[in-house]
Amino acid sequence: MAKKQRLVVIGNGMAGARLLEELVARNASEAFDIVVFGDEPYGNYNRILLSSVLAGTHDTKDIFINPLAWYKDNGITLHAGVKAGWVDRLAKKVYAPGGISESYDKLVIATGSLPFVPPVDGIANDTGGSKEGVFVFRTLDDTQAIISWSAQARTAAVIGGGLLGLEAARGLLNRGLEVHVVHLMPSLMEIQLDTQSGEMLRGVVEKMGMRIHLQKVTRGILGDGRVSGLAFQDGSSLNCDMVVFAAGIRPNVELAKQAGLFFRRGIMVNDDLCSRSDPDIYAVGECVEHRGKTYGIVAPLWEQTRVLADRLTEHNQKATYVGSRVYTKLKVAGVDLTVMGDKDSSGDTDEVVTYSEPTRGVYKKLVVRDGHLMGAILLGDGMTGLSASQAFDRQAKLPDNRAELLFPLASQTQALNVADMQDSDQVCNCNGVSKGKLVAAVKAGSRSFKSLCDATRAGTGCGSCKPLVQAILELASDGLVTQDPSMHYYVPGIPLTKSELMNAIKERNLRSVSEVFQALAEGKEDPGSKMGLASLLKTIWGKEYEDERDARFINDRVHANIQRDGTFSVVPRIYGGVTSPKELRRIADVAERFDVPMVKITGGQRIDLLGVAKEQLPQIWKELEIPSGHAYTKAFRTCKTCVGTDFCRYGLGDSVALGIKIEKRFQGIEAPHKMKLASSGCPRNCAEATVKDLGAVAIEGGKWEVYIGGAAGAKVRKADILCVVETHDEVMKYMGRFMQYYRENAKYQERTYDFVERMGIEQLRRLLVQDAEGICQRLDKDIQSAVDAYSDPWREAESPVHNAQFKTVLASVES
Repeated sequence: MAKKQRLVVIGNGMAGARLLEELVARNASEAFDIVVFGDEPYGNYNRILLSSVLAGTHDTKDIFINPLAWYKDNGITLHAGVKAGWVDRLAKKVYAPGGISESYDKLVIATGSLPFVPPVDGIANDTGGSKEGVFVFRTLDDTQAIISWSAQARTAAVIGGGLLGLEAARGLLNRGLEVHVVHLMPSLMEIQLDTQSGEMLRGVVEKMGMRIHLQKVTRGILGDGRVSGLAFQDGSSLNCDMVVFAAGIRPNVELAKQAGLFFRRGIMVNDDLCSRSDPDIYAVGECVEHRGKTYGIVAPLWEQTRVLADRLTEHNQKATYVGSRVYTKLKVAGVDLTVMGDKDSSGDTDEVVTYSEPTRGVYKKLVVRDGHLMGAILLGDGMTGLSASQAFDRQAKLPDNRAELLFPLASQTQALNVADMQDSDQVCNCNGVSKGKLVAAVKAGSRSFKSLCDATRAGTGCGSCKPLVQAILELASDGLVTQDPSMHYYVPGIPLTKSELMNAIKERNLRSVSEVFQALAEGKEDPGSKMGLASLLKTIWGKEYEDERDARFINDRVHANIQRDGTFSVVPRIYGGVTSPKELRRIADVAERFDVPMVKITGGQRIDLLGVAKEQLPQIWKELEIPSGHAYTKAFRTCKTCVGTDFCRYGLGDSVALGIKIEKRFQGIEAPHKMKLASSGCPRNCAEATVKDLGAVAIEGGKWEVYIGGAAGAKVRKADILCVVETHDEVMKYMGRFMQYYRENAKYQERTYDFVERMGIEQLRRLLVQDAEGICQRLDKDIQSAVDAYSDPWREAESPVHNAQFKTVLASVES
């Protein structure tokens, strides 16, 4: 038996660890003793998900791929937390601090990349370390440090408006900070996007609350020992108490430089991934320069590690790496952006097809060469991404009518023809998972979506491949798909359905979000679960709920709707859409006195004061002397009315009086999602009651039809008739009964129209009208308790919950 060779891998990140997995899959331990140096004191984790950890949508423990025990189980020696110091090519040894040395026959360098920190004054403190509040965003330790500091910060500046910078900014927004993105270039993500899509992306993220500063050169970080702001080259400044550098990466060639290997931007390698300087030294990952290109995304890493594993194990000695097609997905909740290949044409023969709809934030661009897709920018439309990525990956001939690719039918998107895909076709670009690997996992027993994703890691990166993974699961399992219990959890951080969670909360008398985490989640707080739990606790306990404001979104903390520029809108309650000259004069006086930029009539027959600073909110509320219209939260919003019998010659019922009664009774009632109501005085339905969450329509004979589950927004649905009644009181009884049942049984953020479709109108009539299960008396009692618990939140103008509730602690940009 031939003597084993020694293989040393420097780097335990995405590329290094993936190479180890590929080697293990090819039984490399029969030919090599494998040793690994890893800078971080952990096993391998999914760096792609660090932005999700920062955003609070993933827990740290969920992103680990191979724990420390995996290395031992596979006969791999891991020097965890040990940075390789230098390479002696003549002696064929790697040295590290602490007297560690390892000899090698073959050496693989997978040192990845380093965060680029532009030359800025004031980064360091007096002792030479980083000033408090200054961070880079690259590793798990970086992420945890940012999260820890963000708990005491109010305003963050992210330097860098590329992919990583926007993901970092979204994560900090999720943690309740005011976030400014400072970018050197004239548009966001200029490497991947053209000017038009970059400008449109800016509008999309500004609506989320990010404040974008373009063409800003940061001259210095202000503050003595601790961040207090940024100074710009144009003389302006920005007050902040936290700075995150996310201005790109640079290949880490420090070790290659010490070892005397050829490098330019990265370590120069041939198609066999061998360095150009030494036949026994290879390189993979972000530290590599191949055919003049470096890569900062993961898909090329997977291709490189497969080729190198094939060659090292002699599984396929002819395997070569010839470059990668670049595919990028922005991992920012609320933004659908996919970019692939060339962003612009490269010659007169290229065909460029574009579609733009700025008001909806939709932009589609195809770069076509010789009938093949060479590049695409797809913003605001996820339906096109799957078909475009398949055309791009396969280099298939495009249809002559390019619109078929730009505008696929929903049925075509949902019924992806996965049967025609080859096993080698890549499904998950983030983790390099092919159709064949997914099918094999299903055949091996992974028959639920979650178990399939856990087994293959597909869908655990940006998530854009999930519909395709689901389609392959259904195909490979012959329809025998099992459901994972977590799909039915009310919030991701607590493994209970809504009914189980409500019972546990009541049994243990849990009154606050922190108590729920302590009792039901072993004390582990999940940021992504807080708002759902706060809503549920308010539903259960009413006045007795202990309101912890850090569990609420900014809108609910200050009782106003945040706008794209960081100001707020104020919508006072106008019962049934009926006001008076005196009330209108008071609103006008307030708008003039506080220099409100816009006064607008809303679709719900109310008046919206837009552009109000947070500090102005309490005084405006005091001077309006009108209750909150709850236009900012998941709750009863308004009841739109027509003029009914007061003036309309067609009126059959007093819709104005009913609308006012409804609004006064249900104002402030929180729910899994917002509820919009309407009352129409005749079947002409001028108040559009049949497309509201709840509605009432007067009909002949002095009766009222009560409707539930309507919609007229992104989804249009005519509501179902729950029942027909004779009086206003009966309308409010059945509306209240449905509201309470919806509050108790709907999923968090499930609108009434989805809830009604899921439950079925016949079942809801059986429960709420016929009282088939004897719950109506309790529902009536519980909704009455919620009504009794109402308190106008704008009274906090007189007594804020805490001193900083309505203060912007740090100012924005100063000229």
